[in-house]
Amino acid sequence: MENMESESNADRKFALPVDSEHKATEFRVYSASAPHMRSFHLSWISFFSCFVSTFAAPPLLPIIRDNLDLTATDIGNAGIAAVSGAVFARIAMGTACDLFGPRLASSALILLTAPAVFLTAISNSAISFLLVRFFTGFSLATFVSTQFWMSSMFSAKVVGTANGIAGGWGNLGGGATQLIMPLVFSLIHKIGATEFTAWRIAFLIPAMFQALSAYAVFFLGQDMPDGNYAQLHKSGEKHKDNMSDVLYHAVTNYRGWILALTYGYCFGVELTVDNIIAQYFFDRFHVNLHTAGIIAASFGLANLFSRPGGGILSDIVAKRFGMRGRLRALWIVQTIGGLLCVLLGKVESLSASIVAMLVFSVFCQAACGLTFGAVPFVSRRSLGIISGMTGGGGNVGAVLTQVIFFRGTRYSTETGITYMGIMIICCTLPIMFIYFPQWGGMCYGPSSKGLTEEDYYMKEWSLTEKENGFHQASMKFAGNSKSERGKKVESAPTPIDGTPNI
Repeated sequence: MENMESESNADRKFALPVDSEHKATEFRVYSASAPHMRSFHLSWISFFSCFVSTFAAPPLLPIIRDNLDLTATDIGNAGIAAVSGAVFARIAMGTACDLFGPRLASSALILLTAPAVFLTAISNSAISFLLVRFFTGFSLATFVSTQFWMSSMFSAKVVGTANGIAGGWGNLGGGATQLIMPLVFSLIHKIGATEFTAWRIAFLIPAMFQALSAYAVFFLGQDMPDGNYAQLHKSGEKHKDNMSDVLYHAVTNYRGWILALTYGYCFGVELTVDNIIAQYFFDRFHVNLHTAGIIAASFGLANLFSRPGGGILSDIVAKRFGMRGRLRALWIVQTIGGLLCVLLGKVESLSASIVAMLVFSVFCQAACGLTFGAVPFVSRRSLGIISGMTGGGGNVGAVLTQVIFFRGTRYSTETGITYMGIMIICCTLPIMFIYFPQWGGMCYGPSSKGLTEEDYYMKEWSLTEKENGFHQASMKFAGNSKSERGKKVESAPTPIDGTPNI
């Protein structure tokens, strides 16, 4: 009766039905109700703006290259700089989310990196171009706050969907900018500006968009269903955690490291392709700048449905097969993506390359959504840092791939794409080693010791912390994550008094 009463109260308080943590149990994409769906829309729009800014340069590279006398190595280094800046920024963003909340962490980073986008307009050398791309790339760390925010707002049953759509629609910026920047450039050029002036003025558009999105997140967003971190800490409703403890439980959880590796070869590959694909079609198939931009845009625009599709697929298979289904689906989809990447590097006609790229983009981006269908369950206490580690892994993968295959003239671009596909396949294999004792893994079922969700998540809290009640949020999360058992929800034991024996 008490639980029914609390659920009834929660239903009256929020526009969406919620669980015991007040996380939404339904995802209504056409709603903008506060706080759940408003947070969703603010997160993906702000992340979208950062993607537009970070990848505003590639579609205009043929013009920028001539203006700044950039060599192939200069362009490769700038592309690497754009994605390397966010490696440590994403880990830092995860920590900031754990300690200060996603609203403040996200808005601060977006606003701090906006000046780099403005400064691109006055870049006059290879070094200055590299630097502005490097500092602009820091903004991609907002991906972590996006995924953390969605995991804080939506329950286990729909968290894969929420993460997938928010991340996917944000990533759309990587495709949209391939259309936006050539169009803006053409309009400014037709008005009367020279080519070398038009590309500079064009950068003011993504810069202003990014700055405005930062203010929207800060003034309209909310960290958690029950309020912002500052007020929850002040009222005592939320424990103000210790950074060293949060960091320790993240870095000692091997599951996070494996997901970081595999994410490096789905999202990392996506970043790499965003950097190289327009120039690849321009140089290899001799299409014009506008056509190359449209072809390249189609890769990123597939995020409209592909990454969300991966998140939705993760939730669907989890209903029947639980966490084991999420992991298996991730391995299958990402491996197929690797095979398609190999094919993209092998085909020699324009039409076949476009088809291979489009199909590859669907599987590559769906794997990203599937990854973050599993990430929220790795740790409750260190969710932010685990998200940051995984997101940072994406950037590390992009950096390594570009350094090895697309920097300078050691490999032709098509050969580099083929080898990148082989790396995807190899780096996806470790998924089979991820194992949750309460749910099992890709190859093995749950532990025969009868361990529960409470056993798993309570290990992150000391006896003293539990005596002070700091673990209560993890207890609620453990109860709500029982759906990860799949159809065998009743097969694992649950402590009668709700308190596990550690």
